[in-house]
Amino acid sequence: MTDRTALADVLAPHVVKGPVPGAVALVARGDDVEVAAVGHTDAEGSRPVARDTIFRIASLTKPVVAAAVLTLVQDGRLSLDAPIAHWLPELESPDVVRDPAGPMEDVVPAARPITVEDLLTFRAGWGFAPDFSLPALRPLFALMNPFHPRQVPDPDTWLAALARVPLLYQPGEAWLYNACSDLQGVLIARATGSLLPDYLDERILGPLGMRDTGFRVPEERRDRFTSFYAPTPEGGTELVDRPDGDWSELPAFASGAGGLVSTVDDLWAFARMMLSGGGDVLSAESVRLMTTNHLTDGQRAANELFLEGQGWGYGGSVDVARRDPWNVPGRYGWVGGFGTAAHLTPSTGLVTVLLTQYAMTGPTPTPLMREFWEYAAS
Repeated sequence: MTDRTALADVLAPHVVKGPVPGAVALVARGDDVEVAAVGHTDAEGSRPVARDTIFRIASLTKPVVAAAVLTLVQDGRLSLDAPIAHWLPELESPDVVRDPAGPMEDVVPAARPITVEDLLTFRAGWGFAPDFSLPALRPLFALMNPFHPRQVPDPDTWLAALARVPLLYQPGEAWLYNACSDLQGVLIARATGSLLPDYLDERILGPLGMRDTGFRVPEERRDRFTSFYAPTPEGGTELVDRPDGDWSELPAFASGAGGLVSTVDDLWAFARMMLSGGGDVLSAESVRLMTTNHLTDGQRAANELFLEGQGWGYGGSVDVARRDPWNVPGRYGWVGGFGTAAHLTPSTGLVTVLLTQYAMTGPTPTPLMREFWEYAAS
């Protein structure tokens, strides 16, 4: 049930005044759970959002995929220190640009192999740096189309193209955003011989009862699915995708970085698993690794744009600095570029989930996110 509450009052101004068509949020403090749904599934106001409304969750996909990698580590099918080239031979001998700001043709060999843990910590050498103008980033942007996932080629074709892109930094040297989660998804498929969606269903989504989470929305559920919007350079809003659009069929490339759809209750189920020490899905050690900061102070400082002073575990950020009221050491989670956010705090048991269908303009959390986090922290 989604009664109008104080939480709804936090969401409402951003829906009534725009630009967000609808928002659903959950704040759980143990058994005390507050859920609010405000607005509609589309800009036309066709249907009110509800607790079970399905949203494209973008980068909230990353923790789910990192957890799936760790199930393979637990099973002994992967090891953290293993070179990924064992499963991804296309990446056996990567080149590294001599100067990140220099021409991408000026390269040196990688000093060591890329490992599974390099992917989990986002320190493989591929990914986005705070300066988006770096020459070696241009071909990376060409390999990703988060708004239209069905336009991305199959994993083998995608991986062959990535292999032609030099690393921006030596393996282990720098934290770089996003690409490592897509690589995790390809690694899972190669290591298991199955499709990433099938493996997630088997090991994560099915056991946790995350029935509405996946890389597509079946026709019988599309009445609960949102339309998706993005700001235009002129200050307006454009429709990007409808319920019968890109997420109506499985894409050739299931993006481990941002391809999933989900609901607040499905994400709450994932958070409860993490808070319980892994349940039947993960070991306590896997949860510890996911929720521990693995970055150096220098790596954190170099990525202020993305991390705002916090660290990185596996698949999500980990709070290490009390910068804002909601920053609690050990708080784990992430934000998604489609206007989504989900976090859990092991020391207090707090879970927060916010889902909207309006794209962010950059890595900086939106005013709605900040107001929501401040409300939950009060």
